[in-house]
Amino acid sequence: MKIFAKIRFYWGAFSISFITAVFMIPAIMIFPKHKGMIMHKLNKVTIFLMGAKLAQEGEMDPEADMIVMNHQGIIDIVGMEALQNNHLRWVAKKELFETPWFGYLLRFGDMISLDRGNKVGLIKLMKDVKKTVNETDRAVAIFPEGTRAKEQKLLPFKQGTNMIAKKLKLKVQPVIITGSKWVLNEHDRTGHSGTVHYKFLPTIDVSSADEDWFDTLYETMQKGIDDEYANAHRSR
Repeated sequence: MKIFAKIRFYWGAFSISFITAVFMIPAIMIFPKHKGMIMHKLNKVTIFLMGAKLAQEGEMDPEADMIVMNHQGIIDIVGMEALQNNHLRWVAKKELFETPWFGYLLRFGDMISLDRGNKVGLIKLMKDVKKTVNETDRAVAIFPEGTRAKEQKLLPFKQGTNMIAKKLKLKVQPVIITGSKWVLNEHDRTGHSGTVHYKFLPTIDVSSADEDWFDTLYETMQKGIDDEYANAHRSR
């Protein structure tokens, strides 16, 4: 019933906020060398408290420089962090770094801030990605749609991702996420018990890929999303 879906949404939102504010942020501040492990373990706790499950098809490529995903809401990130032991470096808009709780998590988690309203924002993003690839063992995680989508169809991919991948000759691994909006729908403010699915596609070596690789990536991910809906009745 609708009332229970509303209750599950607010319980899910509370679980994410509570674990983040009370446990995750203090832990990564006190033990900065173990940020990846802390986020992995505590996000698994969050998924458990929400009554959700995670499923994975394929494997994360340890040589991938950048992970690109479709985006429905915060559960995409919580689930990805819970699923993987890798310490990802997420790209998030600058405004999120200024919010209570999650802003601290982004800053102390050493994530990448993107100022979309500034002309030099793309230049800074490229420098941050280059530094991440060359000086750390972390892969950059980014949503090329640039914002949360409401519908089944992917929003147009931002060309900044394409430009950076080409300029830096990155290895890019796409991931298709389905089922997250069923578990926690931030547009309708509803929640349900369910499984979020992460499908890892083959890595693309942009240095040797076709010029239109980014358009092909979009089409491949859209087809994967449509197939999941048609065959498993699972929306993105």
